[in-house]
Amino acid sequence: MSTIEIVSKIESLKEWEALQQEAAEMVESIKDEIKRHMDTIGVETLEAGQYIARFTTVQSSRFDTKRFKNEQGEALYKAYTKEVISRRFSVSA
Repeated sequence: MSTIEIVSKIESLKEWEALQQEAAEMVESIKDEIKRHMDTIGVETLEAGQYIARFTTVQSSRFDTKRFKNEQGEALYKAYTKEVISRRFSVSA
């Protein structure tokens, strides 16, 4: 691929990313409206036509790694920590 083609692809990528961001913001805005309405009428499940919207409370438990590290020490924390390798793609101007 030539430099001109790469520049063109990156510019196209940037345009699509901007559209993606706008769409994501619109999606969140619409979800927030529906959630506010459900909170206002005091329901966790709402049937609307063929759709069922759920806005439920979920309780979960997570391991507190910061507290574990502080209370049990760095050595034990490192003994149970594993390294994960991944690749990241980014474009900057």
